[in-house]
Amino acid sequence: MIDVETKLVGLLGYPLRQSFSPAMQNRAFKAAGLNYYYFPIEVTPHGLRDVLQGIRRMNFAGCNVTKPNKIEVLQYLDAIDTAALAIGAVNTVKVVDGQLIGYNTDGLGFAAYLEQDEQIHIPGTRFFVLGCGGAGRAIATVLAAKGAWAITLTDMSEAAAANLADSIDEHFSYKASRVRLGTPHMQDALAEADVIINATAVGMSPHIDDSPLPLLLDSTPLVCDIIYNPTTTRLMREAASLGCRTANGLGMVIYQGAAAFTIWTGLAAPVAEMKDTILELSARFS
Repeated sequence: MIDVETKLVGLLGYPLRQSFSPAMQNRAFKAAGLNYYYFPIEVTPHGLRDVLQGIRRMNFAGCNVTKPNKIEVLQYLDAIDTAALAIGAVNTVKVVDGQLIGYNTDGLGFAAYLEQDEQIHIPGTRFFVLGCGGAGRAIATVLAAKGAWAITLTDMSEAAAANLADSIDEHFSYKASRVRLGTPHMQDALAEADVIINATAVGMSPHIDDSPLPLLLDSTPLVCDIIYNPTTTRLMREAASLGCRTANGLGMVIYQGAAAFTIWTGLAAPVAEMKDTILELSARFS
């Protein structure tokens, strides 16, 4: 029941009809015994400033920000976390005394998934990140901040890969490598990687027969595809046929939500309940 004491949390984006976040976060709030309520607010960049002004003055703990607002929101914030600045996008906002403070939990969520579910020790691991857009930037930036042994970046846009590498170096004094798509250097980097990450949309429904990597030449311990619709992509099937462990993007969804929960509430997130919700919803829609 919503009352005058209820802390509100919004999801700002468009469209939001298929988002799993409201169900996941509301179940988490209930499990934690919190009088919080999470709900979608469909808004495009055109109306974002007005919505955020309202959030400042109402009983909001904060909000999530999703497409197409993750970059647009930066100009309306009072403070931005260092990692979010390096990523160049915000997906979580906390309200503190009417001030809006921005964070990015996408990379944090992916790293938490690797550490907690896959038992990956990030400082001892070599990563290959395919795709240097929003998700790839978030993932690579957090991996660098956590001291990954090595990170190799590639993207259809060489400028995007160069920009990400420069940003990581500027903020964390970390040198990420870059390779061009489809070159022998790329194949060498793939062969040396402990974890391969597809951070592109290639293979997402309805284009489920596409793969961002035409051929994996060697077995890699873990191949992660941040796509979760379908839950098993062509890349994952082909990697599994070579004996690789594989993972989709559901773990990232769960743990980025858990990180946001902690930012808003100051409490450890009930990850088991959040995971159950996401798995139930993904099974229903798969």
